[in-house]
Amino acid sequence: MTGSAGARPRLGLIGYGAFGRLTARHLSPWFEVLAHDPAATVEEGTVARLTDLATAAACPVVILAVPVEALAETLSAIGPDLQDGALVIDVGSVKVGPARLMAEHLPARVQAVGTHPLFGPQSARDGIAGLRIAVCPVRGDRIARRVAAFCRRALKLKVFIVSPEDHDREAAVVQGLTHLISRVLLSMEPLPTRMTTTSFERIMQAVEMVRYDSPAVFRAIERENPYAAGVRDRFFDLAARARADLDDGTTPQSSSGPPVGSRGSSGSPAS
Repeated sequence: MTGSAGARPRLGLIGYGAFGRLTARHLSPWFEVLAHDPAATVEEGTVARLTDLATAAACPVVILAVPVEALAETLSAIGPDLQDGALVIDVGSVKVGPARLMAEHLPARVQAVGTHPLFGPQSARDGIAGLRIAVCPVRGDRIARRVAAFCRRALKLKVFIVSPEDHDREAAVVQGLTHLISRVLLSMEPLPTRMTTTSFERIMQAVEMVRYDSPAVFRAIERENPYAAGVRDRFFDLAARARADLDDGTTPQSSSGPPVGSRGSSGSPAS
């Protein structure tokens, strides 16, 4: 996964929504980006060149920036047009399901890596240097490490190489709770903006970062992550316990259970 501004290899980008356009903007110095998205307009094709699905799928590197629920159909559609040795990368918010789908649906002649950029258009408004990305091997560790090295050296991202299972276990807490709490707070609007505290303002900053995420992102985080339901159940159980303590006039007790998401390796930054 290399390239230079003077001789840029082609990169096919399937999906050209908000995150697809963010991807194209940051990869265009190293790649000639050919994007396919039936919903994209000509005006949006300023960084990437809009093209048909077959042309985008025939590039040496193909990035799938489609909703997780559309991944299986997309993999089947691009399979016949993939080059031998091509690298296919997904950027979904969950990894166990997509890794399994890529292993099952992609031809054996292509390489596959799962990634999850731990940022979006809102949190990347001032650039992506220093932000985090998870890289999950799907077909071998070697190609995953090459992807990780590119992300770290070219994009200046902080990279974690983890298994799909470890990713989803931690993301069920990190993203699952953030989006769940944000969804509740958004439903409570209008919220105070005058006499606020620093802690409240920081909570609202987190809400703003996910306010405009598509419904498909929320569904993927909460429904496609195999660990999300357990985290939600524990959160609601503890919230109900806190409410009961308040109703009874007793002092809430701290949970004695294990830290949520503590099982498994947390991964290590790629070197």
